[in-house]
Amino acid sequence: MTAWTQLPLAAQLGVGVLVGALVGALHFASLALNLRLFSAGRVLPALALQLLRVGLSVAALAALINLGLAALLAGALGLLLARQLTLRRMRP
Repeated sequence: MTAWTQLPLAAQLGVGVLVGALVGALHFASLALNLRLFSAGRVLPALALQLLRVGLSVAALAALINLGLAALLAGALGLLLARQLTLRRMRP
């Protein structure tokens, strides 16, 4: 076991929410760019960005499972919080 897996539960939750929120903010912010690329007919760059967005999110959540289930669930919560903030910010 490494030192990361021996973090207290509160630290695992904090790291998970922080990583999830940061990755989620990046994920949902790049969604607007992805939409503009698809709308402009630039399909190949749009698909590449889509793959990068999803791959980064999956990699971050996969890395969090190494800290424990609590960190993974907190990361998913952070991702959902970033989604809510993005949706709230984009409303007219």
